[in-house]
Amino acid sequence: MISNIDTLLLTSSEKDIKTAAQLIIENKLVAFPTETVYGLGGNALSPTAASAIYAAKGRPSDNPLIVHICDTKAVYELATTVPDKAVQLMEAFWPGPLTIILPKKEIVPDTTTGGLNTVAIRMPSHPAALSLIRESGIYIAAPSANSSGRPSPTTAEHVADDLSGRIDAIIDGGAVGIGIESTIVDLTSDTPTILRPGFITKKMLEEIIGPVAIDPTLIEPDPNLRPKAPGMKYTHYAPKGELYIVEAAHKDTSNGEAAHKEIADKIIELYNEKKELGCSVKILAPSEHAGFYNKDDVITVGSLSDGVTVSARLYAALRECDAAEAEFIYSESFEENELGGAIMNRLLKAAGHKVILVP
Repeated sequence: MISNIDTLLLTSSEKDIKTAAQLIIENKLVAFPTETVYGLGGNALSPTAASAIYAAKGRPSDNPLIVHICDTKAVYELATTVPDKAVQLMEAFWPGPLTIILPKKEIVPDTTTGGLNTVAIRMPSHPAALSLIRESGIYIAAPSANSSGRPSPTTAEHVADDLSGRIDAIIDGGAVGIGIESTIVDLTSDTPTILRPGFITKKMLEEIIGPVAIDPTLIEPDPNLRPKAPGMKYTHYAPKGELYIVEAAHKDTSNGEAAHKEIADKIIELYNEKKELGCSVKILAPSEHAGFYNKDDVITVGSLSDGVTVSARLYAALRECDAAEAEFIYSESFEENELGGAIMNRLLKAAGHKVILVP
């Protein structure tokens, strides 16, 4: 049981970063912004701090944590081997929303890695995150700063909603830019493998290092899997209400508008059925399709033509459904943009893979 503690609300000022860094040094927990989502940080090399992160989140202890660093020298201190492809990816995408998995050195405790002999490492690009790591002089383990299974936080308010009184401080850096977690690439085998899709796409990776595989559990989840990266096994990102994704059974780009209308008609049918039963219902849709639905119950999630607007809004939209006490949520698919794979990975996880196909 976690006892309530006073949670400091800090800014990203130099003074407050120093305060937050001292808390990290003292094995305490600080939530901070990154370019992807807010992270819950603690000393990555301290079993005590890592255990406290799991406890504060209610996170399963076999779900590994990502170690956040501020310079590439750290990789050689944390990993036993650093292949050329890892170096190429670091040069191309760091600092930024890419996590690499390498064999770990003994200094990284099993508590941080979920008992695995590998370590997940990334260098964030958010200035507050980098300042906190530099000021503390510590490698910071930081999963998303939310209660386990809930939508990841994209504002300090989201962090406070979930973890206030359970962690020591929150650095408010405003709303994040990307809104979904980093791409994770496993570099411990001959063929680099994506374990979690994100802003850095397969195409972008292959332009740097050649062929990249996709872990099969991203397509067909395996409940018996021991997760090698965050988000591979457990339900994640879920709102409190029942979420369903409504999408076309057959992808026919030549019939796009007609297909969108069929999907909207199905969502309206489902919406009306639940409303007649007195249920609270919300609909998630791109801005282009909001006009199809009851304006009081539709929540817009960015634009189909700009995947970053969808990724930046997705978790906030799911939390808005919770704030409205929605019992049922029906969402359009968001595959038709450059980040469609990553967005749909999160949405399918949030829905527990409940998909309604049209027709």
